[in-house]
Amino acid sequence: MQDSVLTAVFLPLALAFIMLGMGLSLTIKDFKNILLFPKAIFLGLTNQLILLPVFGFLLIQLFGLTGAIAVGVMILAACPGGATSNLITHLSRGDIALSISLTAVSSFLTVITIPLIVNFAINYFGEEGSVALPVGETIIQIMGVTLIPVSIGMFLKKKFPVLAIKADRPVRLASAIFFTIIIFAAILKERESIVEYFILSGPVMLILNLLTLIVGFLLASVFLLPKRQRLTISIESGIQNGTLGIMIAATLLKNSEMTIPIAIYSLIMFMTSAVIIFFGNKRARY
Repeated sequence: MQDSVLTAVFLPLALAFIMLGMGLSLTIKDFKNILLFPKAIFLGLTNQLILLPVFGFLLIQLFGLTGAIAVGVMILAACPGGATSNLITHLSRGDIALSISLTAVSSFLTVITIPLIVNFAINYFGEEGSVALPVGETIIQIMGVTLIPVSIGMFLKKKFPVLAIKADRPVRLASAIFFTIIIFAAILKERESIVEYFILSGPVMLILNLLTLIVGFLLASVFLLPKRQRLTISIESGIQNGTLGIMIAATLLKNSEMTIPIAIYSLIMFMTSAVIIFFGNKRARY
């Protein structure tokens, strides 16, 4: 799974553009408001950092996965949401400020939790080796495609509010186009092995994705969070940074087999995301 121009250049630039568009719709007040609802942050982090790995582990046991495939599932379950969850939240009209805040906090926390969870999985499922997260590189990557573009967008909105309002619709349209390209690119990238991947780990990853999305939404509903925050909590619970997971498996652990469940989850994730975006925008009209 070598990086291509599409994944190494186009994808980061497309995400940065989308995050810039998000910033055009944000103000400092959006972030201050989050401090008034700490349970949304707490619930989102609990779902992502605790429930997701637990669900992954239980499904591995239920389906009898072992070795590298099982470790790959746990690597994915240990990853934060990343820029993709921010993108889905933006396109589905969720709470963007909450999404970005959850992504930022979880990305820093997973610097510690990823090595612990992955090393546990390696020891438990019989794989030898260890993992060390490249902290500096990861932080720079996340900031480069989320926080920095959003900050620029917010700055532009503050300085040029009329222009920001006029740019909102075309930027959303461009974001949808970029997202569509990303979906098809992800499918085409795995076209030669897509059937084999689905047979090996498809059922587990499909259930994991749907389970985390549904449980995230239900728990947010139980805690009586606003509808936009329920949607965001659901997205942050079920949309993971597959790119980071593949990097950990292929680059740090040098095990291409571990990338199989991560790749298939990413494909499933894009498909379920399309459904989320459809219903999110449909709900926003009413």
